[in-house]
Amino acid sequence: MRGIAEVDEKIENAFMSLPSEDKSAVISHGAAIRLSELNKRAFLAREKVRSFEEKYAVKLPEIEKTGLPDDAGYEMHEDYIMCSHWSDVIEKTEKQIELLRPLLEYGVLR
Repeated sequence: MRGIAEVDEKIENAFMSLPSEDKSAVISHGAAIRLSELNKRAFLAREKVRSFEEKYAVKLPEIEKTGLPDDAGYEMHEDYIMCSHWSDVIEKTEKQIELLRPLLEYGVLR
C-alpha cells in the first residue's frame, strides 16, 4: 500500500504547485466530467429499476415493504436482487452528485 500513498502524495504535490487559476480549472473541469459520469450511472440505474417495476407491475418500495409474493419464482427473486442493487446505486450516486455541486457552482457549468 505504500506505493499508492506515494503516488497520492506526488499527485497532491504536483497539484499544489499549479497556479491558482489552473487549480480552479482542474477542479471545475474534473468535477464536470465526474458529474457527467455520475448522471449516466444514475440514469442507467433508474432505467434498471423502472424495467423491474414495469415487468412485475409493482413499485420497488412496495416490495421492500411487503416482501416478494409467496408465488414469486426464481427469476423474480434474481430480478429483485439486481433491482435492489440498482436502487442502492441510485442512492449512492445521488449522494455523490450532491457532494460535487459546491465545486460546480463557480466552475465551467455555471
